[in-house]
Amino acid sequence: MMDNKWWQEIAVVCFSFTIYTLKNDWMLFSSVASILMGILFYLILYMHAQFNRFFILPILFKKQRPLTYIGLTLLGVLVFSIVLFEITSLDFFNKFNLYQNSHQRSYLYQLASVLGTLVCILSPIIVFKFYRIHKRQTDEALLFNQMQLNALKGQLNPHFLFNTFNTLYGISLEFPERTSDLIMKVSQLMRYQLESNSKQCVSLEDELDFINSYVQLEKERVGYRCDVTYDCKIDNENAYKVSPMLLIAFIENAFKHGTCAIEKCFVRIIITVENGLLHLHIVNSIPKKNDVVSTRIGIKNTIERLNLIYGKGYKLDIQDDKNTYIVDLKLQLKKIL
Repeated sequence: MMDNKWWQEIAVVCFSFTIYTLKNDWMLFSSVASILMGILFYLILYMHAQFNRFFILPILFKKQRPLTYIGLTLLGVLVFSIVLFEITSLDFFNKFNLYQNSHQRSYLYQLASVLGTLVCILSPIIVFKFYRIHKRQTDEALLFNQMQLNALKGQLNPHFLFNTFNTLYGISLEFPERTSDLIMKVSQLMRYQLESNSKQCVSLEDELDFINSYVQLEKERVGYRCDVTYDCKIDNENAYKVSPMLLIAFIENAFKHGTCAIEKCFVRIIITVENGLLHLHIVNSIPKKNDVVSTRIGIKNTIERLNLIYGKGYKLDIQDDKNTYIVDLKLQLKKIL
């Protein structure tokens, strides 16, 4: 439950509210009105802490300017403590007897209240933030290790390799001059998978070269009886990085199910990248009689990777109308630094 961001926020409020009430001796409050006034003061202190959290704290974490952050924080503490001091000086406020002792109405006391509440609220917030970051990194590391294990168990789809070598054998008999190029493509596929297993990110250019080699091999295998279309348009393919072997599961699935029929089968693959937004659109036919058994493990694992690595930075829409299978993926890429 505490992994949830909202529950963490509630825990922070309860903790800081409890410290605030103990500090101000709420057990001595004489009326409901004074309690409500105390809640109002806490909300002012809470608003100050949230202002620091969302507008000043990013200067420390994102821009890495600690002196600027300290200066703005002290300025905010001074301003809010002056506001509270002026409020406690009003005759309207005095009749509620919120503070039992005279020193609690002093400016130094208000300054300590603002600073103490800020620390009580920001400290657990920062702890929870680093906890979420650490947990996410741990989940990514576990998934990355699982990817490596799965890749070692089957470097390439055995069914794909079987069909590919059959294709190489058939072409070598009729068109021996084409065999060397096809063997080179298979070698590139195997080398890329082995090398990318140890990386969390690869350049988009390398990933697209791998996909292109895979599609060309599939064209050699089924192109004579299946309409295969592959189109790739990239604004600057050298500028982006992507998790390795992330897109191939959708493409391999399209060939696996879309080319198992003898007549009227097709696979259409379109990849575009514009301003860092990758759009993968795949449409493949679904035969009326489909003897291919699918466990959907590859698609499921890919979706889990997308959730962990990219979070809300992607949109995936999969449609199956019994005649065509459509995959539409939009993914916000990161630039290579």
